[in-house]
Amino acid sequence: MVLEVKGFTKHFGGLTAIKNLSFELNKGEILGIIGPNGAGKTTLFNLITGVYRPDAGTALFKGEDITGLRPHQICERGVARTFQITQPFANLSVLENVKIGAYSRISSTRGAIEEALQILETVGLFEKRNDRASTLSTGHRKKLELAKALATQPELILLDEVVAGLNSREANEMIDQINRIQKQGITILLIEHVMKAIMSLSNRIIVIHYGEKIAEGKPEVISKNEKVIEAYLGEEYILAKRQ
Repeated sequence: MVLEVKGFTKHFGGLTAIKNLSFELNKGEILGIIGPNGAGKTTLFNLITGVYRPDAGTALFKGEDITGLRPHQICERGVARTFQITQPFANLSVLENVKIGAYSRISSTRGAIEEALQILETVGLFEKRNDRASTLSTGHRKKLELAKALATQPELILLDEVVAGLNSREANEMIDQINRIQKQGITILLIEHVMKAIMSLSNRIIVIHYGEKIAEGKPEVISKNEKVIEAYLGEEYILAKRQ
C-alpha cells in the first residue's frame, strides 16, 4: 500500500471541509476523486501534501506517518502534486521551471538540466523549453505543471484537474500521458471533473460530498450509484430515470 488516509477532518472556522475521511491507495493504482465544487477535494490534497495540517486523522505514505510534515519534506519522500490553478514561475523559462523541480533529487546543475529536458520531451514541451512560462497557452501550462511534478521523481503523484479546461485534442493527449505515467510504476491520485477522463483512467473512484465519502468503487459501479447521481444532478434526474 502506498497511501493510507485515516479519519482526516479539517475545519475552517465553522465550516467542516473534510469530515472523518478514510481511504487506501495501492501501488501502481489510479484512484479518482470526484465530487461537486466545494466538496473538499483540493482541501484533501492540501492535507496530504502538508499545505494544511488536519484537525484529526493521519496520512501514512509507505507506512510512514507524514501527517504534519512540511510540503518539501513530503516531496522529498516521493509525493508530488499539481495545482488546479497552474502556478509556474512566470518570468522563468519552461526549462528553468522544470529544472527547479529536478533539484529536489539531483544536486548537479548538469544532471538537473538533463532530467528536465528528458521530461519536457516526454510531456511534449521540448520545443517550448526556452519560452518564458508566462507566454504559454492553457494546454501548455497544464503540461508544464505536470512536468514540474514529474521532475521530483515521485512514487505518488496527486493530479488536481489536469484535464479541465483543455480542448478535445489536448484532453486526449493528457489522458494518454497519465496512462504512460501509470505504466512507469507511478501511483496516481486524480481529481477531475471531466467524466471521460475520470471514468477511463481510474481503477477505482471515491466520491466526496460536503467533505464526506459517500461512495467508493469501480467506475462502472459509481456511474450507476443514485447517491452520486443525486449529488451531481439532483433528485429530478433520478425520478426521470425511474419513469
